[in-house]
Amino acid sequence: MDSTRRDFMRGLTLAGTAGLLGVWPETASAEPSPETTTLKLGQSPGACIAPQYVAETLLRGEGFTTIQYVKKAGRVSINEALALGEISMSPGSVGPHLIQVDSGNPISLIAPIHIGCFDLFGTDRIRTIRDLKGKTVGVTELGTGRHVFLAAAMAYVGLDPRKDVNFAVHSPAESIRLFAEGKIDAYQAFSEEVQELRAKKIGHVVLSSIADRPWSQYFCCFLAVNRDFASRYPVATKRALRAILKATDVCALEPEKAAKFVVDHGYAKDYDYVLPTLKAIPYDKWRMYDPEDTVRFYALRLHEAGMIKSSPQKIIAQGTDWRFLNELKKELKG
Repeated sequence: MDSTRRDFMRGLTLAGTAGLLGVWPETASAEPSPETTTLKLGQSPGACIAPQYVAETLLRGEGFTTIQYVKKAGRVSINEALALGEISMSPGSVGPHLIQVDSGNPISLIAPIHIGCFDLFGTDRIRTIRDLKGKTVGVTELGTGRHVFLAAAMAYVGLDPRKDVNFAVHSPAESIRLFAEGKIDAYQAFSEEVQELRAKKIGHVVLSSIADRPWSQYFCCFLAVNRDFASRYPVATKRALRAILKATDVCALEPEKAAKFVVDHGYAKDYDYVLPTLKAIPYDKWRMYDPEDTVRFYALRLHEAGMIKSSPQKIIAQGTDWRFLNELKKELKG
């Protein structure tokens, strides 16, 4: 990180997490006000999406007066609420979002957030992904990011996730207990769970999406927007994205402040697991990697896994919109 970028980043965080960014770029102040001052974002488990929470003060600086973090309600998932327009935008795992696009849901991926928040842990019986054939893997729910990520990883090495593995669906706590007792062969851990299993020395890492290629070369989490919201409120969409990207930079430079913020505000529980999670995740790659490469890579894997029918080109054409990101990359140069 060069001195110019360090100075810029330091300027974002000197006031502390609760008072982020006192100076706004001229391009932001010259823009029209947002067409709506209400913004609804999805509140999902996992501290890895800390940027959207850290962005709250920044969002207010962008002109949003009502900022709501919406939890999953009943049988409607965050992704379903996004497609229905009950949520304006939400960060989430790339795999489930691509499945939504393939299904015709009116959402668009508009920016990457970070690389890596999944680690597959195995017992001594599991040393490689191929060793999962005929074994039992714990996941919290089919169709979630962790399940779809593992399905993509299995397809990448020639396994069929529809028939070569048994997915055992349990709560995280129950899955970890069963895994620790050797009653399931592997567990697809997510966010703070990775740090918990490492700290407690339960099992060993078979695949790390942060450290292991090719997964470490692609984003795992994107910000998706309801397509109608982006069409009706383009200024609001860009302003919201600007705030979240700046907050992503804050998480990269000052994970201690970001971790304290999300714990203090009740978005995560255990600071001792949240902090190493934020330190480990590469939040600084959104400027560097091409998000379209990630969409293409995962679309191929999910097609191989039988989870989507569309070609990568069709997914990119129907489900991505990089206009706001490209403008902000020029504006927020590091």
